[in-house]
Parts: sequence; structure tokens; C-alpha cells
Amino acid sequence: MIMPPILESEARILLLFNANQVYDRQILKGIGDFLQSHPVNWNIYISDKLRWDHQEHRLLNCDGIIANYDDHHIETIARNSSCPIIGVGASFHNKEDYPSIPYVASDNHALIQAAFEHLRSKGIKQFALYSYPPSRQARFAYEREVAFQQILQEKGYLYQGFDITLNNWQESLEELSKWVQKLPKNTGIIAVNDARARHVLQACKQLKKQVPDEYCIIGIDNEEVINYLSSNFISTVTQGTEDIGYQAASLLQKMLDNQSIPISQILIPPKQIIERQSTDYRSIQDPYVIQAMHYIRHHACKNIKVEQVIQTVKISRSNLEMRFKQELNKTMHNVIYEEKLRRAQYLLSHTTIALSKISEQCGYPSLQYFYFLFQKEFNKTPKQYRADHSYSWSDISY
Repeated sequence: MIMPPILESEARILLLFNANQVYDRQILKGIGDFLQSHPVNWNIYISDKLRWDHQEHRLLNCDGIIANYDDHHIETIARNSSCPIIGVGASFHNKEDYPSIPYVASDNHALIQAAFEHLRSKGIKQFALYSYPPSRQARFAYEREVAFQQILQEKGYLYQGFDITLNNWQESLEELSKWVQKLPKNTGIIAVNDARARHVLQACKQLKKQVPDEYCIIGIDNEEVINYLSSNFISTVTQGTEDIGYQAASLLQKMLDNQSIPISQILIPPKQIIERQSTDYRSIQDPYVIQAMHYIRHHACKNIKVEQVIQTVKISRSNLEMRFKQELNKTMHNVIYEEKLRRAQYLLSHTTIALSKISEQCGYPSLQYFYFLFQKEFNKTPKQYRADHSYSWSDISY
């Protein structure tokens, strides 16, 4: 007679997160990855709203907690529990600031270093940081300010701005625009997260400053909603948030197995840089080529011709073609052609829009002609390219 397997006792696990933010959601995914790959018996409680109500001070009767200590309400609740706790959150330059529990942190210094090195690899020599006003909820931003100043080893351009609300939205944009206006041309602006990067993009648009030709912008988090709402795709540093979740779950399981876990910190480095249009800087010095490139980036898919670029820049075709050759070693026609194909690649990789619609949106006269050019350039059809490149947002570079 085959006996049923004996199951280990069920562990009641409480997850304290604010999962309407991409950072928390990705940590939860990492916890899920651990659960899927290990034969553990966890009974998990997480709020139906995916957000712990900080007004609920009574903790459930549980065997273990994983909590986001960046949220001070959650930290206060978790601190009053006697059960095993793993904290996750931001790293600190001062070790005394870490909680006295096992803690898995996103390495803030490494995040800023990655953004800085990306901009520097583009030939950028001036740097600025857009942060948040000091507050308990924005400790991560302060730590990124410290990292920025340490990496630069000199006083950089720093602006903390406002905590933006509906009431001060326009005022905050005006003040941010004033700060951007004072920055030297060809400054690389690091925003402490993608939301702040979008604000900088809005300020540049208001000032009619061209991104990336006059200012490069890079954020942190890879928040896809922010990118969908932006007129210019924002380069970003992806945090190792799934690794944070996985490591936290692994540590908690060891504690549940009565293994000795030291009170220490595990720092998780960035996952990767996702380069998009906002840092597609080509060290172009010629003001006419900068103006023409800005027009092409924003109008290539409207079936523009070289003549329309010339009309915008207002110099002769031979003069502008010569300048393109000197700066980019390409003709204007080549640049328009490449921009349309890049847009097609992006739509194929990131969306489920029908191929006929992509062909139309990218300015091709017919689906057949789109197929012909795409296959000629990439040695595969648009359909095959989509099948090979339809990853999650976090895995795609633009």
C-alpha cells in the first residue's frame, strides 16, 4: 500500500509591502520564484489591496514576516513582532542606520555608479541629480544623493524639488524648469527614480530643450507605466529586486528551519542598464545636426522626406548633408530609414499591436513593403522578430 507523503507543518508567512509600486511588486516576484523552486509549505497572507494598511496595528498570528523597511509604517508594525523577520529596502552609507535584523538591500551606491558610468560612456562630462526633499519616506533618495557626491568627488548639480501633488504640480514643474535651464549644455541628469526622470523630461519639453541632444536623462526602477506616459523613452537602471525577494525568502526559510542567521546585510547590485532614447547621445556638436536629429526622432514615422528636415533647419541640402556626414558619417535619408526601423523593432518587442498597424504607424506604404525592408535589414520577418524578442519590459533595450 502506497502511503501519502507526510507534509511538513505549514508556516504562516506575512508579507508587508506596498505592491502598487514596481519595486515592491518585483520583490514579491522574487519571493514567488523562491517558492516555485523550493519544496516549502508556506501559507502566505498579503492584503487583497496588495498594500498593508498602516492603520491596522495588530499583527496576525504568524510564523515569519518579510517586510519592506523603506515604508516607516511597515517598519513600525514589524518592529513590534516577536516572530522571525527579514527586512528588505534601501542600503545605507552609515551602517548604524540598518535595522537590527537580517536585511537584504538594493545597493544605492552601485545604482548611481551604474547610471554615472552609462552617461560617461556616452561622452558626457557634466552631471546632475534630481532627487526628493528630505523625508523618512525618501531615505533611498538621500542615500543616492550621498552616492552621487561620493562618485563625483566634487560638488555636482543637485536639485531636490517638491513632493509633487495635484495642488503644486504646475509650480513644481516651473521650478524644475528653472533648475534645468541653468544646467550646462550636454549635462547628464540622473533621476533617483523613473518618476523623477519623467518630470525632467516634461521640464525639457517645456523649455524646448532637446533630449538626448542637449540633455541626457536616466532614471532608476524600469517602471513601465512611466515609460508609456512619456514622450521620449527613458533609459533606466534596473534594480536587482527579484534577487532581493529571492534572498529574503531564502533567509526566512533558514530561520524557520532553526538555522542560525546572523544580523547582517546583503547588498544586491543593479541588474542592468536599459538604454532607451533619452540617453541615445551621439556627442553631436553641430547645432544644425542637433536640430535636424531632434526633428527626425520625433517625425520619422510620419513618412517625412529629407526636404522636410531641410525646411525645419533652414539651410541648404548640400550644407546639411555635409554636416551629417561629418558628425554621423551618414546621410539624412539613412538616419530617417534607421529611426523607422528602430521604432518598428520597439513596437514588435513591447506590444501586441497587429503587424499591419505597426507598418502603418512607422510610415510604411504597405505591409508587404514593411516586410521586405525588415527582412532585408534583419534577415527575419517582423513576425519572426516578435517571436524571438517578445520578452518582458525589463529585458528589452530601446
